[in-house]
Amino acid sequence: MAKTVVVALGGNAIIRSGQAGTHAEQVENARAMAVAVCRMREAGWTVVLVHGNGPQVGNLAIQQEEAAHRVPELPLYWLGAMTEGHLGCLLTLALHDAGHGRLSGVVPIITHTVVDEADPAFSRPTKPIGPFFEEPQARRYATERGWTVGEDAGRGYRRLVASPRPRRFVEIDAVRALVERGMIVVAAGGGGIPVVAEGDGYRGVEAVIDKDLAAQALATALCADALVLVTDVPQVMLDYGTPQARPIVEMSVDEAQRHADEHQFPEGSMGPKIHAAIRFVRGSGRTAVITNAERACASVDVPRGVTPGPQAGTRIVAARGHEGAAS
Repeated sequence: MAKTVVVALGGNAIIRSGQAGTHAEQVENARAMAVAVCRMREAGWTVVLVHGNGPQVGNLAIQQEEAAHRVPELPLYWLGAMTEGHLGCLLTLALHDAGHGRLSGVVPIITHTVVDEADPAFSRPTKPIGPFFEEPQARRYATERGWTVGEDAGRGYRRLVASPRPRRFVEIDAVRALVERGMIVVAAGGGGIPVVAEGDGYRGVEAVIDKDLAAQALATALCADALVLVTDVPQVMLDYGTPQARPIVEMSVDEAQRHADEHQFPEGSMGPKIHAAIRFVRGSGRTAVITNAERACASVDVPRGVTPGPQAGTRIVAARGHEGAAS
């Protein structure tokens, strides 16, 4: 029976730092991820792909603000739906191209994610979206547009929105059925469209769901064999930014929790990935990986009890043979 892996890539993987976010740039960036997914497919994995959408939603919001005098502005969760559709299209085409017509099927699903309306995140927006601004410009936007703004990991200021925890997925049965058929599924894009249960249906809410936590929730719901969180570095680092910085090849979930408790992983960068990995491993006893697209396949295909090779990323496992310092 095929193994299932849920792979999460950030919206910044599609619009990279320093890029304008043109159509050509996004198409080219999607190719690298598509190649990595095809490698996993060739290695026998059934892949579910989750993508971020922060830069894309932020750009759409700016377009809306600038054109508000001509067309009505739309709610944030609709912008999430728009980006879920356009990035699903982008990744589907990239996957077919990378697979040279040999893929049995790629299916993007517009996914609604149910959240709790009482989630404290709604009263404390923390999720950064969109481009970076200098502080004076960000403060001006906060005043003129009613945004909440804040510094993002020392890289500049960004708009902050509510980021409630994902509870379940409206379309989970459809995703599961497609996975059982061996399809490559693109789901929960941008964390999914945030909705709350209301009566016999659902109502959209103004929020952006963290795509790493959504990927973890989806992997748990699908009983996936692995969770891969793709970032722009090959391995997680301890003491990052200091002369003592060192990469982590493998750590147990308890080691990961200890390092997180010691504030090794900032919330604005590696923190959400570590927390998602810990939740997945604790809940399933299986493996989570944090690495870049190039090392993703080599990082999941490591037999139990075997030390990962030099081309692997960072693996978080239920337990290691020796619970010493990760290295």
